[in-house]
Amino acid sequence: MNGIIEAIYAVFQAFMGLGASVAIPIVIFFLAIALRVPPGKAARSALTIGIGFVGIFLVIGFFINTIAPVTKALVEVSGIKLEAIDVGWPSAAAIAFGSIVGISMIPIVLVVNLILLALRVTRTINIDVWNYWHMAFVASLVYIYTNDYLLGVLAGITMTVALLVIADETGPMIQEMLGSPAISLPHGFSAPYAVLAYPFAKLFDKIPFLAKIKADPETIRAKLGLLGETPVLGAILGFILSVLARQDYKVVAATTIGLAAVMLLLPRMVKILMEGLVPIADSVRDYFVKRYAGKREIYIGLDSAIATGHPAVIATALILIPIFIAEMLAPWNRILLLADLPVIVFLMCMAVPVFKYDIVKSVIFGAIINLIGLWMGTNIMSIYTDTARFVGFPIPAGYVYVSSICDGMNPFTWLLVRASDLGKIGAIIFMLIIIIGCSIVGYMREKKRVVVTLPPAPTA
Repeated sequence: MNGIIEAIYAVFQAFMGLGASVAIPIVIFFLAIALRVPPGKAARSALTIGIGFVGIFLVIGFFINTIAPVTKALVEVSGIKLEAIDVGWPSAAAIAFGSIVGISMIPIVLVVNLILLALRVTRTINIDVWNYWHMAFVASLVYIYTNDYLLGVLAGITMTVALLVIADETGPMIQEMLGSPAISLPHGFSAPYAVLAYPFAKLFDKIPFLAKIKADPETIRAKLGLLGETPVLGAILGFILSVLARQDYKVVAATTIGLAAVMLLLPRMVKILMEGLVPIADSVRDYFVKRYAGKREIYIGLDSAIATGHPAVIATALILIPIFIAEMLAPWNRILLLADLPVIVFLMCMAVPVFKYDIVKSVIFGAIINLIGLWMGTNIMSIYTDTARFVGFPIPAGYVYVSSICDGMNPFTWLLVRASDLGKIGAIIFMLIIIIGCSIVGYMREKKRVVVTLPPAPTA
């Protein structure tokens, strides 16, 4: 059995080695052909999608390389010393696939997705295989914590089902954000915060002074003129952050121009990707409209990276960096945030649209949810560290524990890991309740849904 799983993992690794900018267009091309899209149209769109992903990942990489030294310096300036260190999402992904249960989640996630599609529980087909690691991560933590392989697998399945249903529910919002039909984001890190954002959005609307605030990029631009332009806003935030980090004039200048460039370039790279994706998405939608008389539609599940380019998302993430650092002083926190500070954009990219792109409300939500996340991360950091040691991940010198903002402080991760404290039977019942509950919600909503024409994409 282990040999079969390892063989599947080897094939998966070889495919992943192509990179998202190559492999995703290949998957989309064959998916389009299967849905009877003309080969020429499918090839042209797939190539454009690949070019878009190259651009997005280049700009995101530039953003991380620009802001990472500044965030590290901000942490050093704060003088905060703690016993656990944020090692970042790449380390979490490596830990996720370091155990047999993590590796086995790759085919399991795919099979579960196809079964739910057939049963009409979901309309999302998750082709973002790179981010299967989120399900593998929670499965690995539960497996190491309980020494129960099947319970670990069940935890991974539970997250898979929940994410697919969330992707369906948030799909129309994301499609409006990006101006493309038939896409969704079943992302293990971004999607949970979209769910948490809804009750906060309703709460904020009932608080008089917050309800009156309108701080989306368009309103800011209208009120502030040049200072409200997104590249100028990026430059201002870059300047403030680098000065707070006590950087020299060269770093200040580079960060100022670099973040201005990110604010301008990342949305444009997303638009290039959309130029390729929209024709395919339209064809996929048309196919299912004709086949199921408008009562069935399929969403293409993609990486939430495509939602990080909105100016409100980038601005919110940059403002939250010093706030996250200050919040490390919370008495219940024992984690030194570091490596994952630049990826706050992924934490916020599906939550910001819930607040109608209002930067003030998004920042307040992010600040509150981080305080909760610090408690959750601290609560399970020993399990995270035990899993890391089990797969041979080295613990950095000077620290007792490891964690990460991405998934180490994820509410879904915490919930499923702590469900194990109910005992095996209790944990199984708890996870099955989530699976069955999400499945019922997905199925009932799927029965009521009809395909509608999207409004024009909002300008940003």
